[in-house]
Amino acid sequence: MKVLVLNCGSSSIKYQFIDTEKEIWLAKGMVERIGMTGAVLTHQRYDGHDIKIVGEILDHSIAIEYVLGVMLSKNHGVIDFKEDIDAVGHRVVHGGETFSDSVLITDDVIKILQTNIELAPLHNPPNIKGIQAVERILPKTPQCAVFDTAFHSKMPAKAFLYGIPYDLYKKYKIRRYGFHGASHLFVSRKAAELMNKSYDSLKIITAHLGNGCSMSAIKNGISVDTTMGFTPLEGLLMGTRSGDIDPSVILYIMGKEGLSLHEAGTLLNKHSGLTGISGESSDMREIISALKMEHKRARLAFDVFNYRIKKYIGAYSAAMGGLDAFVFTGGIGENSPEVRREVCSDLDFLGIKIDEEKNKKNELNLSSSDSKVSVFRIPTNEELVIALDTEEIVKKLNS
Repeated sequence: MKVLVLNCGSSSIKYQFIDTEKEIWLAKGMVERIGMTGAVLTHQRYDGHDIKIVGEILDHSIAIEYVLGVMLSKNHGVIDFKEDIDAVGHRVVHGGETFSDSVLITDDVIKILQTNIELAPLHNPPNIKGIQAVERILPKTPQCAVFDTAFHSKMPAKAFLYGIPYDLYKKYKIRRYGFHGASHLFVSRKAAELMNKSYDSLKIITAHLGNGCSMSAIKNGISVDTTMGFTPLEGLLMGTRSGDIDPSVILYIMGKEGLSLHEAGTLLNKHSGLTGISGESSDMREIISALKMEHKRARLAFDVFNYRIKKYIGAYSAAMGGLDAFVFTGGIGENSPEVRREVCSDLDFLGIKIDEEKNKKNELNLSSSDSKVSVFRIPTNEELVIALDTEEIVKKLNS
């Protein structure tokens, strides 16, 4: 099956066109600056051929028309007709408590997604725009929604409830939801394959480390806890997000600085994390470069980032009653030997030991010969998860 995977943001669309039988992408790209001057589409074909197009792209419908135009192009494309797209899979950030699995998109599903906008005001609206745009452009093509939150939907109440009045949870659905679900699912399954062991018999901790960061405790194939919570702000230190913080801190700052709710949210989401502590950058590569110049605040940011990860490794090992594998993924997890070395240091007591030569070479299996816990660096592939889920749903529809 040929599936077009879309990840629609407020002013951007990332896409991949995937052959699910071969599990390879045929084309991929991104539309940036939608609704702004100087909008850009970058497109790459499986054979390395690429193209960049600059134009007036006013909305998501026009952006998707551009994507289809390039995919149909004789010089740059990979399909002859729009009908060659068998299905469209959308990454949807928040499914709330309603969706515990990927679903075929219907009018009723869209209505439910709209009711969940208040849970993900930055993400769900553009996700819905993308769905509606495809509905207009490809009205006969089935669409599926694959949720960031779905993989974590089986967490027990003791893991997802906050210490607030229970009535507020029931009234406003305030609970830990978790995100990056497709990534945690993909790399944990790959870890089980690499270990040649049954996925539903393992205790695995996965660490998705990028500009956004989260960890998941996966026991017997089920996410039993995760660091991101009601929103993607909770948990680990991130590029520009604070992660875990005493709620009273922000109330104190709001009082001292006279911040509105919106301004406080911007402070925590856009000006905190690595950027806030280092005063330099949200990019771990730049933080590490600054370390070599003995930049003290860069050192603080680096240390806090790694300490938070290490702390959750201990917590999740305790929560699961042991640990069989630990997985690094995401831009930082896949590409930073320095972070991996620091995170794994002094964890011999948990059975975690990495081989420094393997670590420097960015190998898949980072474990030392005497490590009791398997340590992996596994590139994530959220788009493939979305494509495969979409294929499964559409095949059932046609059976």
